[in-house]
Amino acid sequence: MPTARAISSAVLLSTAALLASSLTACAPAARDGDRRGDGGTATDEQALKAFRGQSPDWRDCPAPAPVQGGGEAPRALPDGTAWQCATLRAPLDWKKPAGESMDLALIRARSSGDAADRIGSLLFNFGGPGGSGVATLPGLAPDYDKLRARYDLVSFDPRGVGNSRAVRCSDPALPDDSEVDDTPDDGADELAALVAFNRDTAAACERNSGDVLPYVGTTQAAQDMDLIRQVLGDEKLHYFGISYGTELGGAYAHLFPERVGRAVLDGVVDPTHDRMAEALAQAGGFQRAFEHFAAWCAERGCALGADAERIVAATVALEEALDDTPLPVSDGGELDGDALIDAVSGALYRQDYWPTLRVALEAAADDDGDVLQDLAEALGQRGGDGDPDASDAPDASDAPDVSDESDGSNEEDAFRAITCDDSSDRYTAADVRDRLPEFLRASPLFGPGLAWSALSCAGWPVPGTAHRPEVSAPGAPPVLLVGNTGDPATPYEGAARMAERLGKGVGFELTFEGEGHGAYDSGNGCVREAVDAYLLDGRLPAPGAVCEAEPLPEGK
Repeated sequence: MPTARAISSAVLLSTAALLASSLTACAPAARDGDRRGDGGTATDEQALKAFRGQSPDWRDCPAPAPVQGGGEAPRALPDGTAWQCATLRAPLDWKKPAGESMDLALIRARSSGDAADRIGSLLFNFGGPGGSGVATLPGLAPDYDKLRARYDLVSFDPRGVGNSRAVRCSDPALPDDSEVDDTPDDGADELAALVAFNRDTAAACERNSGDVLPYVGTTQAAQDMDLIRQVLGDEKLHYFGISYGTELGGAYAHLFPERVGRAVLDGVVDPTHDRMAEALAQAGGFQRAFEHFAAWCAERGCALGADAERIVAATVALEEALDDTPLPVSDGGELDGDALIDAVSGALYRQDYWPTLRVALEAAADDDGDVLQDLAEALGQRGGDGDPDASDAPDASDAPDVSDESDGSNEEDAFRAITCDDSSDRYTAADVRDRLPEFLRASPLFGPGLAWSALSCAGWPVPGTAHRPEVSAPGAPPVLLVGNTGDPATPYEGAARMAERLGKGVGFELTFEGEGHGAYDSGNGCVREAVDAYLLDGRLPAPGAVCEAEPLPEGK
């Protein structure tokens, strides 16, 4: 099972997949043969010139590869525009561009507007790290259709992800991660198993992907984005980054401030935090979001308790009980405490999942774990690809339809590899024990899993580069930062800190007083109008602008 840290940072991509009618598109697989930038004979400058002079061979997109998550080939957009895929050659090591090279998988949909009105390409990163942008963009394209009037919509599999030299850590010798307790609170054996799992996973990553592990960090991915900009023929990089994509966008602005075009960062990562501080902030963010859910539930006569405080306490008690004695479910499996956290974490990413979460928790408290288990599988990336439809009556018969087959995606492996490459923090079990009381105070439900997830880089074979990638970008044009006051995964305070780090006159904040992770994909009309106005016409919202959430429909 993914760690709580992996769930909290990667569920955005899971949610994107769930909302799409299908996960779509992939680029052709990397070619065999010569893997150098110029046959091994060029100087670094000659190699860079060759990379920049590429002309991608755009073709109709096939179905996504299993490593991208699988699914069907993308359907044409309503106006008949077909999705196009290509590969782009990039240096494996940007410090040695004449050395080995690698393929980056790309996807695009051409602009629907007049050529005279076209601004350029709008490059997306939907978060993670570790999710395939090639597979994700087609499913979310309806949300961005207005932007296609002036932009080609473009995304990519970042290095180490999907069809861009995927990192692989799977090994038959490793135990299934669902067998390892993410919150070792029942004796030394559980902790020893978690420590061994992280150590052995790191060793497996090195055996399977040791040649690429040193080169999958955010800074190198930002350099890839500038290559994409050049090859697409754009003078500036126009960019839309969500969640981890905001960190990637900040890193790009730091490296290439003069090349930043119109950029939007939504669901903003706090660039001042090391990994432990980030996890602690997330514990508080998820706790705050769950308390908001609990208050909403109490207003509707929730069977879990008469007020938010009692609902939170009842859920904590239920998680502890399930951790001790899992509840049998109808498919022959068991609902345990980790599955409850998966379900609750995932449902907090979108407010329209709250009604389903309410019914699932009420049923589990009444010894029926089927709905909660299905929700955990769908939203917690426990092997499912179902779509919980928040518009339907959320009962056991309407629970997500979850496949029994693993999707084969390397998202979790890439998440670990990119995170550990970016961070120099290498925490021990003693470090976590020392900080555990803080996490428990922040959230008795989410805190322990987030605290222990700090061990995920223990024994990693590549030293990290810094506490966080640098994002200062003096001289860059305005970057629009959208912060959500109820965001569980990237708490609202991160937007102000990103603005400060980007530099005076660069970071420009828009506040969304809402729930869920991010803001634009919530469908809020005010947020979309403000973001669209900036990307399409260059008009920033008024200083201090605030967008308010639209309440869930009555009866939900």
